[in-house]
Amino acid sequence: MNRFARLATRLLAVPLGLVWLEPAGEAAGAAPECWPVGAESDPAVPTCCRLVAEDGMPRFLSHVGDGSDDGDGDDGGASFAFAGVPLVGGSGELLGVLAVTDRAPRKWSEDDVRDLSDLAAACSAQMRMRTRSETVRQAREAAEGEATRVHELLNRSELLLRASEDLADTSGLDDVRRRVGDLVGGDLKPAGIDLVLVRQGMLHHVTGPVDDDVFGPPPGRLAEPFGLGSHWPVARAVREHRLIVVDGPSVAGGTDAAPGPPATPAFDGLHLATAACLPLRGTHDTLGALVLGWDAPYEIGVDERAVLTTLAGYTAQAVERALHLDERVTVARQLQRAMLTELPDVPGLELSALYRPAARDDMVGGDWYDAYPLPVAPGGAATGALSLTVGDITGHDMRAAALMGQVRSMLRQADHDHAGEGPDQALCALERACRRLNLPASGTAVHAHLTPAADGHWRLRWSNAGHPAPLVVTADGAVETLARHDVLLHHALTPGPRTCDSRSLPPGSTLLLYTDGLVEERGGDIEDNVDRLSQQLATAPPGVPLDALLRSLLDSVGPRDARDDAVLFAVRVAAS
Repeated sequence: MNRFARLATRLLAVPLGLVWLEPAGEAAGAAPECWPVGAESDPAVPTCCRLVAEDGMPRFLSHVGDGSDDGDGDDGGASFAFAGVPLVGGSGELLGVLAVTDRAPRKWSEDDVRDLSDLAAACSAQMRMRTRSETVRQAREAAEGEATRVHELLNRSELLLRASEDLADTSGLDDVRRRVGDLVGGDLKPAGIDLVLVRQGMLHHVTGPVDDDVFGPPPGRLAEPFGLGSHWPVARAVREHRLIVVDGPSVAGGTDAAPGPPATPAFDGLHLATAACLPLRGTHDTLGALVLGWDAPYEIGVDERAVLTTLAGYTAQAVERALHLDERVTVARQLQRAMLTELPDVPGLELSALYRPAARDDMVGGDWYDAYPLPVAPGGAATGALSLTVGDITGHDMRAAALMGQVRSMLRQADHDHAGEGPDQALCALERACRRLNLPASGTAVHAHLTPAADGHWRLRWSNAGHPAPLVVTADGAVETLARHDVLLHHALTPGPRTCDSRSLPPGSTLLLYTDGLVEERGGDIEDNVDRLSQQLATAPPGVPLDALLRSLLDSVGPRDARDDAVLFAVRVAAS
């Protein structure tokens, strides 16, 4: 605008030019200017500009005095000459006035009228262009803002889609914790995450590995439980069943702001700017809360609240499922451990057993071992004989553990009902009983009777129902595989006769019974693992305690990612 005022003074050879604006002109992005810059004009000049604006017509006044003019230049009281042309917008609205003044009365020529009118047209066009440019700029910024918003919404939609998929098949609380951390770490980018669950009126942190420096309490800080009625905002979120937003000192508190302590004990000392405590609503009650914290102010608007609430819903479903699975697995393992035998003390023998459950929380199997004194046959003398069993009922769930308990008890009863007979007869009796009782038990087992013989030897008789072959290692390190076996146990198979083999165990020899969880590994060859097991037995130091030997065999041969239970049961004949 200053440029147009300057051009007007040059073209019309006058000392002062100015652009006077109506509010519409200011809205077009212009500002009133005059040339020379800062020059003081007579107060009558703006009055003349307003007259032009009111009429909407150009005014070329030869002399102005006391604010009046007769148009013929004869007013002796005139103090200056004035010329002004309206500035018009794209819709005909008045934007302002382009005007010039002379210090003395002056006749305006046709060239003066034409030049000032042309300049006014150019100035109007410039102001209209400013208006359009500003409109375009605002539209571009709005479009960019909308594109950013759409992109963020797409990212959030993708996050929720991944959450619905990833959290649908979690197998335990550790798995839930890990997957939630992976999900929010890439999209929401929190500086801290905490997951707390309600247990007996207290809130407990779900902690991860010691190298997990994002999820849960910082390394070295004890994850102590805290009261549900405590002052922590996360406890308030659980009690009130709603989202609680905690703002740090640099952020103004909102409606739900809870100034004071950090959102959760896990955030104490982290100096986070914003935290969101999201209650995890279960089927019947609130399970706990998920807490996200950011080290910079984080705006949680309506859209973000919807995303966080939906994420908390998926997390709550996963937590509820994990708690249910954990409870089932705990009960099954307690049942299974309760059924594992306390080994008897037998003169002349050393016995040791090792049971390792599957590494995955949802896999509880039917593996078992058993050892008990054999009953004396009617009319017979006590022999000090011992019954040994290692078996594996098909399945990796509570049902398998329950079936295992029934089969174990029925096999013990079969030995008592058929006292003096071989282990094969006990297995046959077990199969007949399962068939009569319609018990759907299937699996494998090695059932053996061990009887003391002369010169410190023991006589081993065994029957193998489809189970991995036992191994015998003598005092000199020679390993023998007791390979003969019959078909496995299965409720759909008609019970038939089973074989019974026998072998003498000399002093210093060791019998090893085991389940397939020791030698089966995904992608591996079971025969290769059995060979490794034999080599480890052959090279074991003489006289190593059996419990140490079994741990060594499990560590060296057992799979790292165990997907099945494993039982190792060893019997060593005392050296002479």
